[in-house]
Amino acid sequence: MNQTVVYPGSPYPLGATWDGKGVNFSLYADNATGVELCLFNTTADEAEAVKVKIKERSYQVWHCYLPGVKPGQLYGYRVHGPYEPQNGHRFNPKKLLIDPYAKAIAGTINWSDALFGYKMNDPEEDLSFSDVDSVPFIPKSVVIDDSFDWEGDKPPRIPYNESIIYEAHVKGFTKQHPDIPEDIRGTYAGMAHPVTINYLKELGITAIELMPVHHFVADRHLVDKGLTNYWGYNTIGFFAPDARYAASGVLGQQVTEFKQLVKVLHQAGIEVILDVVYNHTGEGNHLGPTLSFRGIDNASYYRLTEDKRFYMDYTGTGNTLNAYLPNVLRLMMDSLRYWILDMHVDGFRFDLASTLARELHEVNRLSAFFDIIYQDPVISQVKLIAEPWDIGEGGYQVGKFPPGWAEWNGKYRDCIRDYWRGADSMLGEFAERFTGSSDLYKNDYRSPTASINFVTAHDGFTLHDLVAYNDKHNEANLDNNTDGEDHNRSWNCGVEGPTDDETVLALRRRQQRNFFATLLLSQGVPMILAGDELGRTQQGNNNGYCQDNEISWLNWKEIDNDLLQFTRQLIALRKAHPAFCRRRWFQGQPIKGIGLEDIAWFLPDGSEMSDEHWSHDFAKSMAVFFNGKGLHASGPKGEQIVDDSFYIIFNAHYEPLDFRLPHEKYGHNWKKMLDTKDLQITAGEEVYSGEGVITVDARSVIVLQHKLMH
Repeated sequence: MNQTVVYPGSPYPLGATWDGKGVNFSLYADNATGVELCLFNTTADEAEAVKVKIKERSYQVWHCYLPGVKPGQLYGYRVHGPYEPQNGHRFNPKKLLIDPYAKAIAGTINWSDALFGYKMNDPEEDLSFSDVDSVPFIPKSVVIDDSFDWEGDKPPRIPYNESIIYEAHVKGFTKQHPDIPEDIRGTYAGMAHPVTINYLKELGITAIELMPVHHFVADRHLVDKGLTNYWGYNTIGFFAPDARYAASGVLGQQVTEFKQLVKVLHQAGIEVILDVVYNHTGEGNHLGPTLSFRGIDNASYYRLTEDKRFYMDYTGTGNTLNAYLPNVLRLMMDSLRYWILDMHVDGFRFDLASTLARELHEVNRLSAFFDIIYQDPVISQVKLIAEPWDIGEGGYQVGKFPPGWAEWNGKYRDCIRDYWRGADSMLGEFAERFTGSSDLYKNDYRSPTASINFVTAHDGFTLHDLVAYNDKHNEANLDNNTDGEDHNRSWNCGVEGPTDDETVLALRRRQQRNFFATLLLSQGVPMILAGDELGRTQQGNNNGYCQDNEISWLNWKEIDNDLLQFTRQLIALRKAHPAFCRRRWFQGQPIKGIGLEDIAWFLPDGSEMSDEHWSHDFAKSMAVFFNGKGLHASGPKGEQIVDDSFYIIFNAHYEPLDFRLPHEKYGHNWKKMLDTKDLQITAGEEVYSGEGVITVDARSVIVLQHKLMH
């Protein structure tokens, strides 16, 4: 390459932008004294082919324009400035740096001491200075052609109350699927394959929530042990789809492949939600590598302590991005808008979102991050889901996010687990969680759909393991089983791990159906962990973050077809009935002209529950009446929405119980639609009259339906 012509270019947009004739390069580096743009011919180059000293600086942004440069061009930056860790500055021009705005990154890190800005094993640690060049070991940024034929793609815009979210890992979902071509298993293309799409459609999924696809770093300490960062919560490129999941190539092809995935999911009526990690980067603490932000302008990207050598760590990963600074906020917002406008995604789940709300130390729910999103005409219109906790003081913020946000409801998970394992817990909390957690969201003018309900997620036991293990078994993580959550609220049904005891196995299968029935009949938005409906196990590992292997991948050859069929039918039941997908809170008051409440709770003897019954921690059984005429909701043309009425009976007791149905004013005859003691959802052949008696098996749920009479 013989590139010598350099034009001044423009400070915006940031990153590398091809206009058909050349490329504009732009980099924010406030405290830098000099910036060099390095161009490479191949990913294997051990030195740059061309080095351009950028002379133009507009405010804090360094920029230039190179005519003739095309998509596929590999590049990186060297940034000059003081190396004074004690003052927060870690400039080292010997380290090639990834562009924070890179739209594609050509491959992954090859770990070496050369990637660190200081001399490894030096007594001065990070106060020493490394003059070893890092070029051979760091992936290059890539100029992309952002054109793509979307074929008129439009976002599905599925309302929250009609959503069924499915949390999945791009690689793990298809890596072992026998019906997907081997060369695309574990990739964006594999996820976009008709086999995958048909499976999701038949299951009834409306949104797939992808675990991190932003380009990430596999931690050195894991790689050295033969492990890796499988989950991907260690971002280094907030605009780049990770190259590991690309079947077609890493020189920009990963961008097109990801767009194709979104397009085919949209064609199937399925939304794409990205799990995103804006709270920290993959550069770790003060002893971490210099890969991008740290070398570009450490003090302008990270939250530093009073001693500026060290980083604030609200995430447990070594550093925290400083969302208080305008340039960091701009990076986050530009990234979010890019994924919406250019990649067509439908929403985001924010990892450790409490961290983003921290301005100085305390969690401030009206922080700049949320203010900017609230007024942004693009970002504010997609699904925004918070993981409402971090590891800092006051970091557990369930129920505290602003209107317009939904939240992973950790209190729902804990309560439902406790109820079905038979722990001493109040029926009152179970009722709150089942009806949308009004105690958390109602006073803030939020609706039941603010609650993302889940029993399991990527972090923790799978549903199969939740009913098969009392204790975690994380030995494969090579951390002496010290990692992962100790308090899982799980119950192994009498035997730890695998067993041939058919009684135990039958109970475990029923418990899985109980969890699914509770989740999918609860008000709020249900989220299913991919593979739970197949009976997927991680052999008791509750922290598979480093297991890029059969422990984490879905096993499509050993699936529980009965559970899969049950889950499909249950999702279909939910989607067919607005009674389970309310947009408004229950009022618990008689409805005009009917004299019946929109909701009522009953004891096994058929009498309504009184205040004192809610506080009995030994009580394990109750029933709830959903009045189909009390939905308080209108359709798209203003028409009143009504539905059948339902009577749902919960028995978490270890013995069968007889339940007397309520007075005939609630319903003359009730068809049994679901009984979790059975493998299949029933067709409604069993009919019970008002005030009749129905026997409910130990640890089971029954759903009775009363048809709306027109």
